[in-house]
Amino acid sequence: MLNATIYNQKGETVGDLKLSGKVFSVKVNEALVHQAVVAQMANERQVLAHTKGRSEVRGGGKKPWKQKGTGRARAGSSRSPIWIGGGVTFGPTSARNFSKKINKKMKQKAMLMGLSDKAGSDNLVILDKLEMGEFKTKMFNGMLNAIDGNKKNSATEEKKVKRSVLIINNKKDDKVKNSGRNLTGVKIINSDNINIVDLLRYRDLIITAEAVKGLEEKYKQA
Repeated sequence: MLNATIYNQKGETVGDLKLSGKVFSVKVNEALVHQAVVAQMANERQVLAHTKGRSEVRGGGKKPWKQKGTGRARAGSSRSPIWIGGGVTFGPTSARNFSKKINKKMKQKAMLMGLSDKAGSDNLVILDKLEMGEFKTKMFNGMLNAIDGNKKNSATEEKKVKRSVLIINNKKDDKVKNSGRNLTGVKIINSDNINIVDLLRYRDLIITAEAVKGLEEKYKQA
């Protein structure tokens, strides 16, 4: 079990929380994490490029000229790939499939490794709750500055670094989401949408105490 400090939205310490080792102390397997990242990104990839073959290009139904007697090479259609405006040979098509399969338990394990890495590298902050009384980006930014200031005061060395924080709330909250969506380097998701790519993409992780309890209950058999 790991002990973690709980903060409020003013950046003040309000208590402690014991973290489950099954969720926040999982040994990292880099090969598994890499496989999960590749699979997720491949499954999110959209097939956009598409070229038309000779059967898809419009027109070209009529034979351009008669078969013999013109002195020119034989031609059956103006949509042949060797003609300007004709079809494309071996071009990219929308029939391509980039999806990759990954075992559900492997995907889950990789996600827990991402959470464990945040906890082990001191990049995890736990909030008692995350609520906004109104749609205010300024208030949300002030909360993040207060939390960041608390971390700097407790650190041995202060460095100016760009903000990179993933915020996980235990529930969907439009006021929270809309208040923080315009801040650079900030992404807000709920606990049902945790994924390995976001955990690796953002340096710091802020998560509510209720979300932590929900994860520990969900993955207690992991």
